[in-house]
Amino acid sequence: MAAPAGAGRALAAVALVLVAAAASLVRRSEAIGVNWGTQLSHPLPASTVVRLLQDNGFDKVKLFDAEDSILSALRGSGIQVMVGIPNDMLADLAAGGKAADDWVAKNVSGHVRDGVDIRYVAVGNEPFLETFNGTYLNTTFPAMQSIHAALSKAGLADKVKVTVPLNADVYQSPTGKPSDGDFRADIHGLMLTIVQFLSSTGSPFVANVYPFISLYSDPNFPLDYAFFQGSSAPVVDGGVTYTNTFDANHDTLVAALRRNGFGNVSVVVGEVGWPTDGDASANLDYARRFNQGFVSHIAGGQGTPLRPGVPVDAYLFSLIDEDRKSIQPGNFERHWGIFNYDGTPKYPLSLTAGGGNGGGGGGSLKAARGVRYLEKRWCVLKPGADLGDQKVGDSVSYACGLADCTALGYKTSCGGVDAKGNVSYAFNSYYQTMDQDDRACDFRGLATTTSVDPTAGTCRFIVEIDVGAAGTASGARGGVAGRVASVLAALVLMSMLL
Repeated sequence: MAAPAGAGRALAAVALVLVAAAASLVRRSEAIGVNWGTQLSHPLPASTVVRLLQDNGFDKVKLFDAEDSILSALRGSGIQVMVGIPNDMLADLAAGGKAADDWVAKNVSGHVRDGVDIRYVAVGNEPFLETFNGTYLNTTFPAMQSIHAALSKAGLADKVKVTVPLNADVYQSPTGKPSDGDFRADIHGLMLTIVQFLSSTGSPFVANVYPFISLYSDPNFPLDYAFFQGSSAPVVDGGVTYTNTFDANHDTLVAALRRNGFGNVSVVVGEVGWPTDGDASANLDYARRFNQGFVSHIAGGQGTPLRPGVPVDAYLFSLIDEDRKSIQPGNFERHWGIFNYDGTPKYPLSLTAGGGNGGGGGGSLKAARGVRYLEKRWCVLKPGADLGDQKVGDSVSYACGLADCTALGYKTSCGGVDAKGNVSYAFNSYYQTMDQDDRACDFRGLATTTSVDPTAGTCRFIVEIDVGAAGTASGARGGVAGRVASVLAALVLMSMLL
């Protein structure tokens, strides 16, 4: 017997809701997280970045600090958040007292009540790096305990888990085979204490995995082993053949967990990516090849050889280039973003197995909307300037000391420009950093402004974001005032030194 027309329409409506819900679940199962760093001279407004995340289908974001403006912008976004605590706060939190309670109240409880979907607190960032010489060995775990206790007091411990992002150097294999993985000998006891905590609280082990660093550090590292299209130098481990660095690294950690009785602890890849500039191996082609290969590799949910069928939970590193990051590890550090400083995509990248980015419209990343720029004006070396003049070298050193010149160098994006082009790039980088202040394009009479874009090939001369307009629009007047003070201080220093 046919159903009444009204009942049929109701059933159809229910069916549509179920289909939409299923589609949402599929999208989220395929979606990937991303790291949102904020070490920029001219950051995009937080609301613009949140919309960028949504437009591209990101449903998870990892933050390195609890910035109120960013957390507020994430309110009601549906984006899951891992909020970080910087290493320089670990000692205070480890000491006990009210520090952890106050931090949780300010940076977690209030925002959760307001609709921010905070899932994790990341206590510290790679605190056991050997280059830190043990600085944080005695404070990291006590700080984790303090934050967990504060979350428990706030009634949030079941919802918000405590973890610590660790560099992949905390585990290793003496034979090079993943199945022989174990934790680093000098911190073995501490690692077991932390892993026991993670196991008992239902928190994940967060590991940062960087095949690029393996290639950067070892000139003999097989290039194809860093990617996902097969390798001429695979690692054979019993009945398993590893053809890419990521799976081998991930399973070395899984083996270390199993070896020590914690095979139940889940793994989250806190950072994984490839830079696009600042080194011969950091380029757009390799970055796209790696990131697309990685996303496609994990999108099907097949897992890794030691955890087959277990989807890899990961956060790309990173969202946007950061021109204020330390370059101590290498000039590439400022170029990890899949987006440029202004939220424009660097290269085509599909973030899901189906080829779309959550919002529909194929496999291309979508640019940030509503970005406002300074005038189309650049600062360059005057045509008649003498490159042999000592003032030129001094001016370039000064400009690059306060602005970003990491695109200059051997086999970088500006590696093909001539000497005058190098000087002009340095001058313009400083000029844009100083918000195109006329006094920032003088350099003792060596420079001049132009309305003709000096970009040459892959060497892009940027025009900066108008943070004054962005700050006014987003209500961040204090940040704008701070920038004005910084610019004035830099200009005064320039007048004294040059």
